[in-house]
Amino acid sequence: MRKITAAFNMTLDGNCDHTVPSPDADIHDHYSQLISSADALLYGRITFELMKFWQTLLSNPSDQQSHNDFAIAIDKVPKIVFSNSMLSTGWDSAQLSEKSLPEKIKELKNGEGKDILVCSRSLIIQLLNQNLIDEFQLCIHPIIAGPGLMLFDKIEKRIDMNLRETKTFKSGAVIHYYIPIRN
Repeated sequence: MRKITAAFNMTLDGNCDHTVPSPDADIHDHYSQLISSADALLYGRITFELMKFWQTLLSNPSDQQSHNDFAIAIDKVPKIVFSNSMLSTGWDSAQLSEKSLPEKIKELKNGEGKDILVCSRSLIIQLLNQNLIDEFQLCIHPIIAGPGLMLFDKIEKRIDMNLRETKTFKSGAVIHYYIPIRN
């Protein structure tokens, strides 16, 4: 049985707007390895459209090698996009899901292979409210951003977590690995 992992960046105050943190090479390298070890990346439409930026680096590489490595890694891993408005993804390694999010998660979880990464705030909230996430990998950047897009603002009930481990980067960002406590 595969594990469903929510991997996300946020600030100390819970802001998860992608424009707030500035991940360094170490963090990009970490995420390149993480996504390379997954069978699929799950996205909602908005986050998927933001992530399409990495496609541009495949034909027009950056001067930062960690960015290029991340672009190559994300291009290789299959992506499943949940959208009611998109007709196509425009990315060879991405497909639109023909099933609802809970149906697709149950199918993926019961399949064979490597773990599945949930990479969109909207999907994380939906799956968390349905008790379908097995692990959180929250990269908390040492920033207080103030008002903005909060990761956990639409959670329906309290969810306790066990801290499994942490990983600290030179930048001061820390990944917290949490396992939800199932009731």
